[in-house]
Amino acid sequence: MLHLIPAPLHRLALRIAYRLRARLRKSTGTTRDGVSVIVRDLDGQLLLVRHSYGPEGWFFIGGGIDRGETAEQAARREMREEVGCEATAIRPIGTIEEELSGAAHTAHIFAAVIDDLPRPDGREIVEARFFPTHSLPEPLSPRTRERLALWRANAA
Repeated sequence: MLHLIPAPLHRLALRIAYRLRARLRKSTGTTRDGVSVIVRDLDGQLLLVRHSYGPEGWFFIGGGIDRGETAEQAARREMREEVGCEATAIRPIGTIEEELSGAAHTAHIFAAVIDDLPRPDGREIVEARFFPTHSLPEPLSPRTRERLALWRANAA
């Protein structure tokens, strides 16, 4: 249904919703668990995305876990929604306990491999690109750096 909304209006709604969610988290002190997916292509390059809302920078694919959904199901759904890709392999690599807009948050981190080119929706995700692990773009968010460090430690 949301695909019927013109993309510029949808991006505006996402920016408003992002700010409202942050205020809600801050006022209630609660948030739902989320996922981040560190996606590689068959050459070992990492996929990073830029959102149409929130802070500027490059991020890993991710989002909240819906009611009745496992963390892995959420990771797979976020990959389909954000870049239109299915994982050929996916595995959990850990969790990170953090604060998100003043609320305690658990992020379930996954590593995945895809053999397809990302197709950002132009609404939530405005750019999606693969980068060599030794030449990642700036700015990377602090959360992206923390997840990258967990991935690197897990790969060692």
